[in-house]
Amino acid sequence: MRWTEKLEGIGVTENRLILTLFGATGDLAARKLYPALYRLYKNGHISTHFALVGTGRTEWTHQEMRQRVSESVKQEVDDAKHLEEFLSHVYYVSHDVNDTTHYQRLKNFQEELDEKYDTKGNRIFYISLSPTLFPTITGHLRDQQLITDDGYNRLIIEKPFGHDTASAQELQQSLNNAFDENQIFRIDHYLGKEMVQAIRNIRFDNRVFADSWNNQGIDNIQISLLEEVGVEDRGEYYDTSGATRDMIQNHALQILALLAMNQPKEATAEAIQEEKIQVLASLYYPQDAKEVSEKFVRGQYGPSKELKGYRQEDKVSETSETETYFAACVEIDLPQWQGVPFFIRTGKRLNSKATTIDVQFKPTQEGVPGNQLHIEVAPRTGYRFTVNQKKLGYSHETESIPLEYYYTPEQLAETPQDYERLIYECILGDKSHFAHYLEVEHAWKYIDHLFSYWNQEKPEFPNYEAGSRGPDAAEALLAQYHTNWQE
Repeated sequence: MRWTEKLEGIGVTENRLILTLFGATGDLAARKLYPALYRLYKNGHISTHFALVGTGRTEWTHQEMRQRVSESVKQEVDDAKHLEEFLSHVYYVSHDVNDTTHYQRLKNFQEELDEKYDTKGNRIFYISLSPTLFPTITGHLRDQQLITDDGYNRLIIEKPFGHDTASAQELQQSLNNAFDENQIFRIDHYLGKEMVQAIRNIRFDNRVFADSWNNQGIDNIQISLLEEVGVEDRGEYYDTSGATRDMIQNHALQILALLAMNQPKEATAEAIQEEKIQVLASLYYPQDAKEVSEKFVRGQYGPSKELKGYRQEDKVSETSETETYFAACVEIDLPQWQGVPFFIRTGKRLNSKATTIDVQFKPTQEGVPGNQLHIEVAPRTGYRFTVNQKKLGYSHETESIPLEYYYTPEQLAETPQDYERLIYECILGDKSHFAHYLEVEHAWKYIDHLFSYWNQEKPEFPNYEAGSRGPDAAEALLAQYHTNWQE
């Protein structure tokens, strides 16, 4: 069944646009973006009035671009004729982002496609290149008048959105010279995941959760973003980023904001972003080095018998002090969350791969375990909720039993993938699952505060073995609160 069939009756219409992709020859485009766009075409969300224009320094023809796209989407193809129809909407323009004349050539070509496909001047500019190039590209889009007057203009950019608060502010200022905030879509693929998007429904559409989702009902919440892999071929980038900037500042804090925000007054992107901004602006900042050491753990994996350590990875310094693991007790300075710790952890080269959210509810009385809600984003997709009941038999003791629901592979195959979903939402102009600049800025201020302490001391790295659970200090962190990480 096509996704469009499932959405009948809720206003699904054909969308008119030209999507220009800067970075069309890159790995992300091949792995994620082309399959996402083909699925949108396959499901009827883009069709007759659509064109994809790839750009890059490589001297490709339209046919070479189409061959690259064809290879990228082959796993999605059910009908070769349908693929050919899609590929007829795909084009390529060799392009130097610093060359003014190339933008003029791109503009003229887009105007031709506008006429051919009747796209009404609608434009999405997707920059899948280094953030250092964002100001250059957006400045030329403005100066060479690729931004149209008669349709919508939207900009999709990939993280990192800066390296710290100052660079994020500088980047935002340069982007605003060409695009307004409501035109900028900062894509975070975690926000496109099915179970992450479901957080609001779980919280606000179930009375059992809506009334107890606060410090009266919840003991603690855990967010785990765990990876078995090391840095692979990203050593050069990762060694200037680390786990905190790569995973916490964006993915983890975005999930935390969804878990902690108040119910929006309206079902609009603006209202949702406003509530998330309030959460991130209310993160409690540790007051001294002692508090940082008690509530925050950083780690770096060392070698094991089978696996090399981080400092032995390609393009990583042999004396690197970059963290590959992060764990923290995050507190939110809002009345409804006073006293509730949010435990966050992420790391590379661990003994499992999983993205999970665990909500531990308070017990109703001493001796009775509190309910638990386990939300599994990956590798499986679904829920587990434990409830208390009487043990079978003569006993009147209480036992906890799991109620669970996991989606089948067949169901997931029909579900839109991360990038597919988010690109579609951008086409619709829906920013509900994209971060507002103020969310980015507040997250960076929090991270900068941690580094203001960490930069004053030399970490004792490596402090966990590749393929292990992570640093012992991460276990000790939760032991302070008389709990442990949920598995």
